[in-house]
Amino acid sequence: TDGDTLVLGVSGGADSVSLLLAMHELKKAGKLDHRIIAAHFNHKLRGDESDRDEAYVRDLTTDRKIEFAVGHAEINIGGNLEQNARIARYEFLKRTADSVGASAILTAHTINDQAETFLMNLIRGSGPTGLCGIRPMRNLADSSLLLVRPLLAWAKRESTERFCRDLGVEYCCDTMNEDTAFKRVRIRKILLPLLEDMNPKIVETLANTAGLMQGAAPTEPAEPVGADELKIADLKTLPQSTLYATIRDWLKLHRGSTRSLQLKHIQAIERLVNSAKSGRVAEVPGGRVVKSGGRLRYEQNRVENRSSAP
Repeated sequence: TDGDTLVLGVSGGADSVSLLLAMHELKKAGKLDHRIIAAHFNHKLRGDESDRDEAYVRDLTTDRKIEFAVGHAEINIGGNLEQNARIARYEFLKRTADSVGASAILTAHTINDQAETFLMNLIRGSGPTGLCGIRPMRNLADSSLLLVRPLLAWAKRESTERFCRDLGVEYCCDTMNEDTAFKRVRIRKILLPLLEDMNPKIVETLANTAGLMQGAAPTEPAEPVGADELKIADLKTLPQSTLYATIRDWLKLHRGSTRSLQLKHIQAIERLVNSAKSGRVAEVPGGRVVKSGGRLRYEQNRVENRSSAP
């Protein structure tokens, strides 16, 4: 809606810088009537380089009189570093949006991000939900805030880099994006170039496939899932596709998301349902599902997260 406040996540990279500059130009031309706040989160993972990125975004916004918000945190380096950093970043963006009464958070994900995410989820054995990839728009959990990705359906990374160059604007390069210790970087630097030998349009093809998956009607659970426990007798009556959807929604309720869930986790719980024994356990990321007394119960792992932000 015209006049609303928008919070735009700006890392300093070409994607987010190009989106910020494009919105700023539209606002100057009177074609965009929104309050824009550029929000930068310093993960403190790359030492001086992280501080350099923060200073760059601060200068970029100051020169153009764009409102600027910054957050810092000590990221928990245990477990999945990329996921821990993402959670901390989105918590900061949501706090910023809430504090200024924003209606939406914008991020600069591109077609390339969609293709990489699709491949990551395919490789780890995701079901239909994971293969939907990144959605262009959704509500944040437990919030009326919209999360919007305006570039996702049409812009490629090379296009955002070219846009910055055409404007004569430098952008930051994250050295972690060159580190093949991270699965996403290996997909970007090794796997996608191999696939491009067979299909020069592989990035667009994978992104389009994710879009088609989003358009396909997913299997719904048997009924709205809201119970602390699930009755095994009820689950045994369900066809497999409905059983999987029910288990997935139940886990999402307790975990807050389906992130890191793989088909093997759903199948392990399916084996609990069909096993004649009681007192058995299926491990899932962040917790476990216990079978006892004819019911399934979710138990969260007790792991302390040291992430914080001033």
